Amino acid sequence: MASVNRELADFLKRSRAQGDPERTGLPPDGRVRRVPGLRREEVARLAGVSTDYYARLEQGRPINPSPAVVEAIGHALGLDAAGLAHLRDLVGVTAARPPARAPGVQRLRPGLHQLLDSLDPAVPALVLGRRSAVLGANRMARTLFADFEAMPVAERNYTRWLFLDPGARALFADWAVQARAAVENLRLDAVHASDRRATEALVTELRELSEDFDRWWRQHRVHQRTHGSKRLLHPLVGELTVEYETLSLPGDSETTVFLYTAAPGSASAQALDLLASWTLAEAAPARRRPRD
Repeated sequence: MASVNRELADFLKRSRAQGDPERTGLPPDGRVRRVPGLRREEVARLAGVSTDYYARLEQGRPINPSPAVVEAIGHALGLDAAGLAHLRDLVGVTAARPPARAPGVQRLRPGLHQLLDSLDPAVPALVLGRRSAVLGANRMARTLFADFEAMPVAERNYTRWLFLDPGARALFADWAVQARAAVENLRLDAVHASDRRATEALVTELRELSEDFDRWWRQHRVHQRTHGSKRLLHPLVGELTVEYETLSLPGDSETTVFLYTAAPGSASAQALDLLASWTLAEAAPARRRPRD
């Protein structure tokens, strides 16, 4: 008997439940909606497929829709770019996947360490790898967020820090927004992670230790972090808002550079300048300790 793609089934059901019937343009049929969201037949009609076909897809049956059908279903469900990418990944994933391989340990090239240091203290810079592991951070980023290099290697993970470190909850004025985005980004990456066992271990740990993580993980929403803002209540400089942009490295899709700035002339920019002055005053003249 063919295996069921449970991840696909779960994502489609939850996306349909979150759909807005009024935005579809379909004429009302007079029936009372007993549950929120779209009906299966409405999604099928909007996507131009039969209700039976869509129902089998939502059940995770082993069928192979064409790229055009996948796009049509995604638009019918109102998915954004990240949601569409996630749907494409799920359609291409079968339950009988090959055994997870053990990829090599991620390390930053010396040139990337030099880049991080060259940005210090003007621009806080953070590098995340697989499943949001913190691969590198310059002094300014460590002062702005947390000293990741002082943590045990196994705990240097941005999502883990957000949910399990009380200091992270105190730091972010918009903690729920940032934490939920981290869950949704991890959910997006988990489908094609090259180290599924490590990813599954992280997810299992966080679901057991954090009710917030477990609740948001079960909602099966996805989000691609490309840019945005973070509101901080920093213990040294007070309230500030930083904007971030992400840079992907050519040839290394599993590594992302995050750069943080503030609007020129703003109170947040002044707070960053003050923090930069503090880091320079505290910086030891000795060369930096070697990284693990």
